[in-house]
Amino acid sequence: MQTKPFRIGTRGSPLALAQAHEARDRLMAAHHLPEDMFEIVVLTTKGDRITDRSLAEIGGKGLFTEELEQKLTAGELDFAVHSAKDMATKLPEGLYLSAYLPREDIRDAVIGRTARKLIDLPHGATVGSSSLRRQALIRRMRPDINVVTFRGLVETRLRKLEEGEVDATLLALAGLKRLGKVDVLTDILDPDTFPPAPAQGAICIESRIGDARIDDLLAPVNDIMTFDTVSCERAFLAALDGSCRTPIGGYAVCEGDLIRFSGLIITPDGRSQHAVTTDGHRRDAAALGTRAGQDVRARAGSAFFDDWH
Repeated sequence: MQTKPFRIGTRGSPLALAQAHEARDRLMAAHHLPEDMFEIVVLTTKGDRITDRSLAEIGGKGLFTEELEQKLTAGELDFAVHSAKDMATKLPEGLYLSAYLPREDIRDAVIGRTARKLIDLPHGATVGSSSLRRQALIRRMRPDINVVTFRGLVETRLRKLEEGEVDATLLALAGLKRLGKVDVLTDILDPDTFPPAPAQGAICIESRIGDARIDDLLAPVNDIMTFDTVSCERAFLAALDGSCRTPIGGYAVCEGDLIRFSGLIITPDGRSQHAVTTDGHRRDAAALGTRAGQDVRARAGSAFFDDWH
C-alpha cells in the first residue's frame, strides 16, 4: 500500500505545470486518490536556462528532459510528465514512455500583429519561430518573409510580439488551449499544408522499465489512440534520425482499426522536400512509421541531409 506521495517530475514553465497538473488530476480521478498523494517536483532544464540561442545550436532534443531523466533513473522521481514532441527518439537506458494522455489539437496557430494570416503579411515581414520545421514551412509558403529565431516561454513570445519585435509568431494550438490563451490566435494552419511536429499536442509520461507499481498506476490514464498515433510519428522521426536540426513534419490519424500517416522532410530554406502518405493496421503503427521514414530517406538520398548537417 502506497503511503508516501508519488513524485511527479516536471519543468517549471506555466505550460509544463499545466500538463503535470492534468496528469495528476487524471490519476486522482482514475484511482480515487487525494491530491496529497501526489507531489509535483519542479526542475530547471538546460533548455530553460539557455534562451538566447536556437535548440539546434545548443544540442537539439533532450534539452528539456535530461535533468528530469537523471532524477528518474536515480529513483528520486516516480515518473516525469513531458510534451511528447520534446522527447529524443532514443531514451536513456532503463526509461520508456509508459503512457500518453488524450491528445490535444495537433495544429499550429498563427498569432499575427500586422495581419491575421501568414499569407496576408506584408512583403518582407518578420516572423519569429524557434522551430526549424516552422521556419522551413513559412519559407516554403512565403519566400519573401524574414524568419528569425524566437525562443522563450509562451508569455515571453507574446510580449515580444506585442512590443513589435516581429509581425507574427507561431505556437502549438495545444499549448494555447492548455494555457487558456486561445483568444490570442489569429489563424489556425491546416496540417495537410503545414504539417505539425511529430507528437505535437501529446503529453507523455516517462517512467522506469520494470517498475510494475508505476505501470499499474499509469495504465488507466493511457489513451490508446494517442499511444498508437504518436508511436507511428516517433518511429518516422527515428528512421530519419530526427533532431531539432532536421525540419520534419508528420502526423497520424486513427480510423477504426486503421491508421493513416502523412509526413515530410524539408530543407531549411523551404525549397526542397520529400513527402510520404501511407496507411495500415493500428497494431503495426510503429512499423508503419519506420517504413515511411525509410522510404523518405531513400528517396531524398544522403545529399539532402548533408545540406544541414
